[in-house]
Amino acid sequence: MPMTLRTANRQPIPILVYHQIDQAPPKGSPFRSLYVSPASFGRQMAFLKLLGYRGLSMSGLEPYLNGERSGKVVGITFDDGYLNNLTHALPVLRRHGFSATCYAVSGLLGKTNVWDADIGIAQTALMDEAQIREWVAGGQEIGSHTRNHVNLQKIPDELCRSEISAGKTELEPIVNGPVKHFCYPYGHYDPRHVAMAGEQGFATATTTQRSRCHAQMDKLQLPRVPVLRSTTLPMFWLKIATAYEDRRYVA
Repeated sequence: MPMTLRTANRQPIPILVYHQIDQAPPKGSPFRSLYVSPASFGRQMAFLKLLGYRGLSMSGLEPYLNGERSGKVVGITFDDGYLNNLTHALPVLRRHGFSATCYAVSGLLGKTNVWDADIGIAQTALMDEAQIREWVAGGQEIGSHTRNHVNLQKIPDELCRSEISAGKTELEPIVNGPVKHFCYPYGHYDPRHVAMAGEQGFATATTTQRSRCHAQMDKLQLPRVPVLRSTTLPMFWLKIATAYEDRRYVA
């Protein structure tokens, strides 16, 4: 089993997690909270810039997580690889000079969020290969979210290993470079899946645990700060600049 690599950042670092940057579906729709409107996203990024923060991808964040650099930084991540991240988030990120990591599902590029169909979530387009390359050409990063957005806790170990491995190896030729960062689908994982992520050589892996990143956290089990449809700017500030999210962390 790979040795656990710990963070060594000198101050807490929030890693924001978004899903869809689009208008929310009608009231009563499942997981409506995971939609952040383009206008809200724009305000949040402008607010970060006003407060003196730099928005960074997971690769951009690594020197800070490793304690090699310090400063006011925020990680920005998007789960699943929705096309609306490209159309609505990319122009805002570029305007502010920010970078972000989008965790794509390698086996579903150009398709939809089929893993959500059974619970009634509206089907939304995912980026295809050309759009993934457009995202990267825009100064952004692609991470892996497995091959088929599987619940790792519900499938055999051999299939888990294949899903984690293929999610990386299938994306690397598309982005013409290494895919160094991983995100556990649904936030569901066990210690054995952490070990598998390490075996594949991922530098970081993110979870749905809520907290800012503190020193001595496992780099393959990094917590994040959720940004939801209901997140107002005052709440956004509380999430990134105070211990508001830290108290939700379960070690």
